[in-house]
Amino acid sequence: MERTSIVLGGIALPSSIMNASGPRSAERGEIYELSAVHAGALVFKSCNVAGLEAPDNLKNRGVEHFAAIARELVSRGKKIVGSIVGASEEEFVEVARALDRAGVAILELNLADDYVAGSLAPFASADRLKSLIGKVRAAAGCVLAVKVPPKSPLDARVTAGLLKDAGVAIAVCQNDLPKDLEIDVASGAVKGGARALSQAHAMYRESGGALDIVAVGGINTGRDAYIAHLTGAKALQVGSALIKEGAGALGRIDRELDALMAEQGKHSLSEIIGKAAFA
Repeated sequence: MERTSIVLGGIALPSSIMNASGPRSAERGEIYELSAVHAGALVFKSCNVAGLEAPDNLKNRGVEHFAAIARELVSRGKKIVGSIVGASEEEFVEVARALDRAGVAILELNLADDYVAGSLAPFASADRLKSLIGKVRAAAGCVLAVKVPPKSPLDARVTAGLLKDAGVAIAVCQNDLPKDLEIDVASGAVKGGARALSQAHAMYRESGGALDIVAVGGINTGRDAYIAHLTGAKALQVGSALIKEGAGALGRIDRELDALMAEQGKHSLSEIIGKAAFA
């Protein structure tokens, strides 16, 4: 669907909709199912060097498992987002190198998980964050994304500046819009005073367009997707709907987004991204 295509971090993608790292993205069979039913980018479950049995949300078979699948899918033209966790800077670098060599289009450094926070505390200071990203940037040539903790000790302006300076192209942020948000889809008008509506919206505003924003969470319908785009997200990661419905949820949301764009007379997502305005 041309209306929902995007360029994310310089990578052309046929849809702004993709899966979130975790649901249905760890085992070969489920990864291939996602690949078969949706044309957008495919996000692998976060992985480390040797694999993990705990915590359960990070249980994975290790980077070589994912690198092998990446090589297969990349050879077929699929755009892959590899997601990384680790207990040390050295582990992040090793995983980044392996996935980069396998041909992934984007590397997502999952710095939002408690496992990484407990091991590295990358957001404890600007120097720690710069050190980790700098070592990964030096080791891998592909596009870098950073998944930002929901409650980062660094504010959005500082974080945006650090990511830009470190050569990060994409920030993956929470789509934690308030449940009572009143927004007119047709005009993008938001009721109430000017404010950050979500972590994704805050990062969009503070980055000044230098970072592409991926919003994760709360995307269950095409209207949810449309509003997330209005508040600054260029791409969207779907988790809960994927768990409930299976792989078909991605295509359904994409079709609903496309239909709503057509209804509003929009031909490209560039016409709506970041267009929310306070009434």
